[in-house]
Amino acid sequence: MAPLPSMRVPPIAFAHRGARAHAPENTLEAFVLARRLGATGLESDVWCTSDGVAVLDHDGVIGSRLRRQPIGSVSRAALPSHIPTLADLYAECGTDFELSLDVKDPAAAAATVAVARAAGAEAPHQLWLCHHDWQQLVEWRAVFRDVRLVDSTRLRSMRDGPERRAAQLSDAGIDAVNLHESDWTGGLTTLFHRFSVLTFGWDAQFDRVLDNLLAMGIDGIYSDHVDRMMGAVARASG
Repeated sequence: MAPLPSMRVPPIAFAHRGARAHAPENTLEAFVLARRLGATGLESDVWCTSDGVAVLDHDGVIGSRLRRQPIGSVSRAALPSHIPTLADLYAECGTDFELSLDVKDPAAAAATVAVARAAGAEAPHQLWLCHHDWQQLVEWRAVFRDVRLVDSTRLRSMRDGPERRAAQLSDAGIDAVNLHESDWTGGLTTLFHRFSVLTFGWDAQFDRVLDNLLAMGIDGIYSDHVDRMMGAVARASG
């Protein structure tokens, strides 16, 4: 069967937590390496410290097992040195890439957008804020007109069905929907494209999965393995 068309050509290749399979995740080293390996996008989770600094970390907690502290309760200066700020990322990697950030703490959204705007160039337009509650995205759309918004969910969570969700996202000005790779089919990408909603697929770790997603017309893929991901993009475009 012929591959289905994508709305993004080529699709965005997001390095999940940086080049996670090749370097310590969510570190500047991992992000720099991901770009060097060809990733056109980077992915992380963003949190806000007690003094209002947007930082990149997965769990949002620091410390030993016996004394765990949420990032939101400590200042930037108290964080381990391996946790970068969003400003550090832009200073190290520039702004010529797409950046997908899962906003685990909604309070971090404003600080995140402010940093992107300060970075200048195309940074705000290439910033994709992801959240599991699409209605939270609707609130952000009213405030943040210059960034991209992504409904990061699962197919089983769309209680009214994917067509209804696609219509809701389109009407609300939400740019994309992000589903686990196992949720996607060619029919589903076509459905969301009909409503002008971009389609992203996460946890794409193996060649077979990557090739299948790209053949379905996916617009963005997330992978720990940047080398495999870029190989699949090259095969799909060749």
